[in-house]
Amino acid sequence: MKTYKIALIKGDGIGPEIIDEAVKVLDAVASCSDFDFSYEEALMGGCAYDMTGDPLPQETINISLNSDAVLFGAIGGTKWDNLPREKRPESGLLRFRKELGVYANLRPAVVYDELVNASSLKPEIVRGVDLMVVRELIGGIYFGEPKGRDENKGWNTMVYTRPEIERIAHQAFKIAMTRSKRVCSIDKANVLDVSQLWRDIVTEVAKEYPEVELSHMYVDNAAMQLIRDPKQFDVMLTGNIFGDILSDEASMLSGSIGLLPSASVGAKIGVYEPIHGSAPDIAGQGIANPIATIASASMMLRYALGEIDAADKIDAAIKRALSEGYRTKDLAQFDAKEVCSTSEMGSIIANYAAKCKH
Repeated sequence: MKTYKIALIKGDGIGPEIIDEAVKVLDAVASCSDFDFSYEEALMGGCAYDMTGDPLPQETINISLNSDAVLFGAIGGTKWDNLPREKRPESGLLRFRKELGVYANLRPAVVYDELVNASSLKPEIVRGVDLMVVRELIGGIYFGEPKGRDENKGWNTMVYTRPEIERIAHQAFKIAMTRSKRVCSIDKANVLDVSQLWRDIVTEVAKEYPEVELSHMYVDNAAMQLIRDPKQFDVMLTGNIFGDILSDEASMLSGSIGLLPSASVGAKIGVYEPIHGSAPDIAGQGIANPIATIASASMMLRYALGEIDAADKIDAAIKRALSEGYRTKDLAQFDAKEVCSTSEMGSIIANYAAKCKH
C-alpha cells in the first residue's frame, strides 16, 4: 500500500480545529482506498514565534520539503500585531511561500446549489458559478525591490520577469484545458508598464494552447464584472496583488469564506489551505466551518497526489452533507435542518466520504 507523507501546519486560532477535521476526512477516504497517510506536524505563525522566537522555523521548511504535500490551517491574530514586521506571523507565511517556491495560487470559487441563497447576490446571478482564480504568488509588488519607508514616504516596486510570467501563464492554460478552455488575463496595461509586459507574454504563451480562448481585462473592470456576471469567467489569470483582491471578492460569491479552498503549487511541493484566516474570535468554540479545509484536502489529493477518485469522493461528500441540510453556525440561516459543531460536520463528511460512490 502506498503511503503519502503529509506535513501538517495547524497554525493559530481555528487552525488546529479545522486541520483535525480535514485529517479525519482524509483518513476516512483512505480507509476505502489503496493508499494511506503519514503525518508530521510543523510550526508556523504566532504559535511558532511563541515557542521558538521565529514565525517560520527552519525545521518547518525542512519537514515541508521532505513531504509529498503540505496541509495548512491559518496563522495570525491580534496577539502578535505589535511585533516587529519580520517577526509577525504573516512575514513567516511570505517567507514560507518563497522558500518552497510555490508560485501559483489556485483559488476555485464554486457556488453550491444548496447554498445559492447564502450569497449576497441574486440567485440568478450566482447559480452555477464555477471559476478558478490563478494568482501569481511569489513575485510582484509584495516582493519587488526597492522597497522601504521614511517619515514622509513609503515605496514598493511591482516587478515581474519573463520567466515568472511564463510559468504562471502555463499553469493557467493547463488548468483551463481541464475545464471550459477559457482564460481571462487580468492586468492594468493601460497604466502600468509591468502589466503591458504581462499582457504581451501571456499572449505569446497562449499560442501554445490553440484550444484555449484568451481574453484580457483591466483589473478595475474585472472587479466589477465579477459582481455583474461572474459566470462569464472560467480561469482568471492575474498577478499577486490583483489576485489577492479579486480572489477574496470571488470567494464571497459563495456566501461564506468558510467554504472555499486553495492550493499554492510550485515545482517542488504544494501547500493546500482554506482561503480564510485564523478567526481568533471564534477559536476553541467549536463553531468554525471546516468545509474549506476539507475541500483543500480534496485539492491536495487531486493536484499533488493524483488521487482523483478519492478527491471526487470528498467533493461529493461535502455536497451531500450540504444537500441534507447540515450547516455550521456561519450558514445556519440558510435552509439548515441541523446546525453542527466543527467536529460534527467533519464526522458527517468523513462518514459520507468513506461510503460515497460519487
